[in-house]
Amino acid sequence: MDRPGFDIDIPFVQALGITLAGMGEGRSELHYEARPEHLNSWRITHGGALMTLLDVTLAMAARSNALASGMGMVTVEMKTSFLRPAKGRLVARGTLIHRTRSLAFAEGTVFDAEGQACCHATDTFKYVSRVGDFTGGARSKTE
Repeated sequence: MDRPGFDIDIPFVQALGITLAGMGEGRSELHYEARPEHLNSWRITHGGALMTLLDVTLAMAARSNALASGMGMVTVEMKTSFLRPAKGRLVARGTLIHRTRSLAFAEGTVFDAEGQACCHATDTFKYVSRVGDFTGGARSKTE
């Protein structure tokens, strides 16, 4: 894998402290350690934080395969299985399974510091043009 560090700005991911260790050739690796405000009532990493980690990990794997310039992606579907409590420094690894011109399918797993799988996900993504991004307001029916 190559290209350490994110090549796009994702404020929510930055706020969580998720880092990109590498991506390339349909694979990615991200690192994350939950801060106290990211824990659930049992004092383990909140499932929402884990799903974010997995979603971004899988997106980075899907983006790593010669994606056309100016293209981004949005999640169409995500299925997550929680296997055991996620504690401490976590490593997420993603793999691109299949890609068409408009869709990508990826899977990935989060591992704890002992190398045990904590959660696993599959994602389907749709490639979209960054030119028509989602930052604009709602359109009226006359537009």
